[in-house]
Amino acid sequence: MATEKSSAALIAVISNLFHNFHKLLLTNVLFAIPFALFFALFWLINTVSGLNANYILFLTAIPLFPYYAGVVQVTAHIALGRENVSVLQDFVAAIKDNFLRFLVHGVVFYLSLTFSYYSLVAYASWAQKQGEFYILFAITILVAVIMMFAFFYIPSMTVTFDISMKNIYKNSLLMSFGEIKHNLAATFGLFILFVIASTILFCCTTQVAVIIATVILFLFLMPSVVSFIINSAVYKPMYNMIVENDKKIDTIDKKVENLRNGKMTDTNSDNSKGKYDEILNDIDIDEISDSDEYIYYNGKMVKKSVILKLKKDAEEKENNNGRTS
Repeated sequence: MATEKSSAALIAVISNLFHNFHKLLLTNVLFAIPFALFFALFWLINTVSGLNANYILFLTAIPLFPYYAGVVQVTAHIALGRENVSVLQDFVAAIKDNFLRFLVHGVVFYLSLTFSYYSLVAYASWAQKQGEFYILFAITILVAVIMMFAFFYIPSMTVTFDISMKNIYKNSLLMSFGEIKHNLAATFGLFILFVIASTILFCCTTQVAVIIATVILFLFLMPSVVSFIINSAVYKPMYNMIVENDKKIDTIDKKVENLRNGKMTDTNSDNSKGKYDEILNDIDIDEISDSDEYIYYNGKMVKKSVILKLKKDAEEKENNNGRTS
């Protein structure tokens, strides 16, 4: 049954990809214009300065990242199966609404990329002389993977929810651990895409052919297909989890708070006895028995132990009301 559901989901994603490929291609064209300008600028700076350093080229990510907001918005709508997606309108609107936030994301992405790249290169070189550096090499890979998983969520969460930057990063980092299944699904999809692109480049026999193939692959695959794969794997689970849990826990919290204040909803104090189970029947004590688990509440992750404590406090309040009545 699980295999059949996975196969059906994969077929649906592939069908959605080909059905909307022309929209993804247009998104790539819109993104390619600022990419070409910013990359050319930093390539020129790198060349003229004589530094010839990758960290200069990596700076392209900072001013370019606001335009990635447009890519994420379009691909999220396509991944959700929405019809009549207006590529240009969604692309421009996402940039306007999220420009400053995505500039910050660009800085964080640049720092993460630069740190990971130079750390891996250094530790790999040093490990050839001292094996202990393989430990640091492995730790760096782990940190890089965690940041990659976090950036599966950071852009999508930013264009979708009006929550603070602190909560965006906190939630995304927590989901990098808590949504392993969907993170691995996205990673597997990106790996398949990488294999296809590498195979095409490997078949090129001349340098000119490699350059042409790279340009074509970038035009057709980067970044919209990459973003589409990520959103197809993580967007719906992220959206549903945040929205549904936020609504559910918000309702429960209000009811519990009323109980703690000695109030009852839709009833009076004379009928308060015996209403505890009816009001809090949304909470299953087995579901929250693991106090270290996290749930989404008001745009942030909170431990289930908090809800459990509120439940127990309300239960004690109800019992006290029962004894005094």
